[in-house]
Amino acid sequence: NTDNMTISGETIDYGPCAFMERYDPGQVFSSIDRGGRYAYGNQPAIARWNLARLAETLLPLFDADEEKGLALANEAIEAFGDIFEGAFTGRLRRKVGFAQDHADDSDIIRDLLRLMQAGQADFTLAFRHLASAIESDSELQLRAVFGPVFGLDEWLARWRGRLAEEGRNPADVRAAMDAVNPAVIPRNHRVEEALAAAQADEPDLAPFERLLRMLERPFDADAEAAAFLAPAAPGGAPYRTFCGT
Repeated sequence: NTDNMTISGETIDYGPCAFMERYDPGQVFSSIDRGGRYAYGNQPAIARWNLARLAETLLPLFDADEEKGLALANEAIEAFGDIFEGAFTGRLRRKVGFAQDHADDSDIIRDLLRLMQAGQADFTLAFRHLASAIESDSELQLRAVFGPVFGLDEWLARWRGRLAEEGRNPADVRAAMDAVNPAVIPRNHRVEEALAAAQADEPDLAPFERLLRMLERPFDADAEAAAFLAPAAPGGAPYRTFCGT
């Protein structure tokens, strides 16, 4: 347990990183992580490091010969980068609406993330509103999330061209994207709001119950859910957590 990672390789302590709003690979939430070791963008490298520590404890089981065991461990660890990149690109490919595997998909996805960072775009809403921008006359929500970031027009043209190559019905593409891009997530300010109401001198569980009801159907963006879509108001203090949060 180097940082709450199961022996099967799954992270089990997402903390507020699971609910990051403004996309920033350098985002750090922990009050004790002053060097950014566990920043959002460092998670792949930390996962690899975790696996290397696990491998060290298993060396005698790989081979009775220590050097052979070390070689086997290193071979497995070296494979992690390609395995992760394939899984990452596969997941993001679905989020941007691609059903087929093209060689330049990774570049298209990485370019989108760079634009999201430059435009300080909300991670959840950027992908959610991207689905509605399949048609060029339905970009208002997406542009509101990105702001006046340079390069978005060129990226959208490239993305639509890539979708056109698949020849799918735009309505089907949008439905597929909406099925993997949540509209409602447990945003930190909403969670804190529910906690504060429940812990008040006169406890009120209504905010918690309403939030829970919204989270039971995170892909629905109906009128009731509208109030839960927005990120925290700008200008607030950075969200910080502490051990045991």
